[in-house]
Amino acid sequence: MIIATDLSLDRGAKNLIKASSFTIHPNHKVGLVGSNGCGKSSLFAALLGDLAPDAGDLSLPSSWDIATVKQETPSLEQSALDYVMDGDKEFRQLEQQLEQARASNNGNLEATIINKIDTINGYSLPARAGELLHGLGFLQSQLDNPVKDFSGGWRMRLNLAQALISRADLLLLDEPTNHLDLDAVIWLQRWLKRFTGTLVLISHDRDFLDTVIGQILHIEHQRAKLYSGNYTAFERQRREHLAQQDAQFQRQQKEAAHLTAFVDRFRAKASKAKQAQSRLKRLEKLPDLAPAHVDSQFTFSFAEPDSLPYPLLSLNDSDCGYAKSVHGEQTTILADVALTLIPGSRIGLLGRNGAGKSTLIKSLAGELALLQGERYCAQDLTVGYFSQHQLEQLHAPSSPVDHILRAQPTLGEPQARTFLGKFGFSGDQALSQVATMSGGEKARLVLALIVLEKPQLLLLDEPTNHLDLEMRQALVMALQDFGGAIILIAHDRFLLESCVDEFYLVANGRVIDFNGDIDDYQQWLNDDKKQAIKAIKTDQKTSDKGLDKKQQRQQQAELRKISAPLRKKADSLEKKIQQWQQELSKLDALLSDSDIYQSERKTQLTDLLKKQATLKNDIEENEMLWLELAEEIEEMMANDG
Repeated sequence: MIIATDLSLDRGAKNLIKASSFTIHPNHKVGLVGSNGCGKSSLFAALLGDLAPDAGDLSLPSSWDIATVKQETPSLEQSALDYVMDGDKEFRQLEQQLEQARASNNGNLEATIINKIDTINGYSLPARAGELLHGLGFLQSQLDNPVKDFSGGWRMRLNLAQALISRADLLLLDEPTNHLDLDAVIWLQRWLKRFTGTLVLISHDRDFLDTVIGQILHIEHQRAKLYSGNYTAFERQRREHLAQQDAQFQRQQKEAAHLTAFVDRFRAKASKAKQAQSRLKRLEKLPDLAPAHVDSQFTFSFAEPDSLPYPLLSLNDSDCGYAKSVHGEQTTILADVALTLIPGSRIGLLGRNGAGKSTLIKSLAGELALLQGERYCAQDLTVGYFSQHQLEQLHAPSSPVDHILRAQPTLGEPQARTFLGKFGFSGDQALSQVATMSGGEKARLVLALIVLEKPQLLLLDEPTNHLDLEMRQALVMALQDFGGAIILIAHDRFLLESCVDEFYLVANGRVIDFNGDIDDYQQWLNDDKKQAIKAIKTDQKTSDKGLDKKQQRQQQAELRKISAPLRKKADSLEKKIQQWQQELSKLDALLSDSDIYQSERKTQLTDLLKKQATLKNDIEENEMLWLELAEEIEEMMANDG
């Protein structure tokens, strides 16, 4: 278990955690929450052994294997699949030892290592790595691509997959959903629920926390306190705790005022001096209670627009995409888009990564010219557009105050600083350079600039990336009160369910109404692969109908000719597998005999273990090959039919 006793952690001169004690039991799943900069990442560093406690103690079993997501990925020629498999360090070590044993012709050691690999399910590692990559959005055709070919966001997914496959006793995940779309977030939720080790998770996605974790470790006012239950239960307990704290504080303030008044009144009177001194001592002994802070530091809202035309914006019979591709050709991403936005529209966009959701928002914002069709925009329409691109366009040498004054020159610096305070920029933070700011601070500044514009339409592409829970809650409240129209792309399920009235599905080059909620979308994801395969087969059959009967017979004969060797190979493999399974049953019977484990039969035992491991490996590998052959033959015959 993880035991913190009077733990204190500092970063430089800043005290992050002071005199905190908590215990995390094995196999528990804990959400680590708190405002940005409170010490969550420092606690992770302490658990990893990279940061020593400044006071107290933080202990965990020395035998535990710890896994976390690497923040950097070198530009490697190694394939994505091999890179993820590196996460199972024990398998890679055994793999090297096996090569050395074979090179030195050490049969006994080879048999022992093969048995160890089998024990840790090493021979199924490629299949498990592939499953992880598919769940995180990689295509089968991408698994053999070198790591260097992937962009930064996809490399982070590779790092996540590498951590997940590690079979760690303790898994430390810091904002794992930041680089994922909704599909991958839903998959990761299911995976982590099945995870049997200890999990400590930093996340600002409350729905993700509610689904995955069973305890909350909250850092606030330099104290780390463990709560039972998910995030919703934590919020309820915290409200009750804060209410009690506030009641205690108010009672203490009342008592202190009464004692102070008595002392001030009777200190100079000789007859009352003793009583005054007694009350003064009592006043000094009162516990040092702080007032409860129930409200978030973020309290912003969107101003009511000066006007709300009807409609605000529309696309009619539009094709969205890119006028010039890398080959100089036009690339259509979405066709025949018809979408009308009116005051009060609250639309969430669903769809797989790369389906065209961001392309649609860019087209609505006017950043991408339509390839075809009409974009109608109401006169004097103000659009608030949030994307990661906006964060990159902030002027790095300028401060938040500079940005506000540049956008609204009529404001003075005091008013600008007051306005920025609603977004968590207080004191010197409002005057610091953007270049030194975190992703969360930049996102808050972009939101502040959008609010300043008094938009009638909000186009929000993953606005909660990097935002902490309190700022996300403030954004939810502001969006719920917004009188204009909203189009939202988000992997934060709570944000979608709180702020969206209708969903549109972006898939297969189209934008269509989605008659359902997020649960229905999960079912759609499960059915989508089957539908895609069926569509491919239907297209093939349709193309076959254009052939005359003679051509069809020739094509069918050619398919049977091609599939004949595959059938023969599959039949041969099936016979071999059956034979190996019979041999394995005999070996298992021999190994179940207790006499085989006598010291004088050590050589025979080693040989039997070696044969058992080899047979298991052969069966597993050839069963996979047989399944691939069977699927290939089945697909051929389906196309033939």
